[in-house]
Amino acid sequence: MSREPAPLPAELAGHPFHVREARGLGVSGSRLRALDLAHPYRGLRSPATLPLAASLRERCIEYAPRLKNGEFFSHETALALLGVPVPPFANRELHVSVHRPPHPPRIAGIRGHRLQRREPQLHPHAELAVESPARAWRQSAMTWGVEDLVIAADHLIHPRNALLTPADLRSEVQLMGDTRDKRLGRALALMRPGSESPGETRTRLTIGRAHLPEPELNWDLYDADGVHIARFDMAYVRRRVCVEYDGRVHADDVGQFERDADRWEAVRRNGWLMVRILRHHLNGPAPVAARLIEDALRERGWRPGAEV
Repeated sequence: MSREPAPLPAELAGHPFHVREARGLGVSGSRLRALDLAHPYRGLRSPATLPLAASLRERCIEYAPRLKNGEFFSHETALALLGVPVPPFANRELHVSVHRPPHPPRIAGIRGHRLQRREPQLHPHAELAVESPARAWRQSAMTWGVEDLVIAADHLIHPRNALLTPADLRSEVQLMGDTRDKRLGRALALMRPGSESPGETRTRLTIGRAHLPEPELNWDLYDADGVHIARFDMAYVRRRVCVEYDGRVHADDVGQFERDADRWEAVRRNGWLMVRILRHHLNGPAPVAARLIEDALRERGWRPGAEV
């Protein structure tokens, strides 16, 4: 039976640390090799349970002094540092790039990239040297699928985030080219400036793959007196069908749940049929979400080929 690893000294708990610091505190080599510690890059250990965002930022800050002249964080690492949603498999390594002719770093935990000659265009990040978001998005197509690229693009072009415009992304792809399977071009065609979360984007893409009509995004409902009732993630206005992605962010907030329930009732009283999509409705090769939305549209008189 395997034993639980010995507790680390309090000075090392909950954040990345250098091996030399641990050695100075009397931590053994076997303890530093235990499975509860991740090895982001040579000479550093990090709690494997550290939340991804915090771990990524701290790992980048730890590595930043090692950046040579002209090196910067790129690809999915740059996007994550800018708050862009990235897929679950991302950021196991830190992506560091440099433009030719220098060679990129070759260190465990670092994915080095030697980019073609190009004038650097870094984002004005407060702490770190970070690739511009349009370039980082295009770079991520090396390993991401179309859906991941659309989720990131929706975030980048949303007006509230003020990171990019759709034209910025199109210009980057036009200038630097697409992948062989044209996944960047496909993502550009699918991005929309109104999707406000990865769940909303996934729901919208599921609707498209099911060949259902495309809804309006972020549609506001007012009652007869002009009082605002709700803002729908997606709406089929003529059919009075709305689609809400419920990520259960406030699942333990009783007050928020009660307010949501009152809003749902107000929506119903105003003649709207609400379809609530949960995360599990989007799973699998034939997501349940598509059937739920189609059933609601049919209930309101829509048929394939009819105007929505």
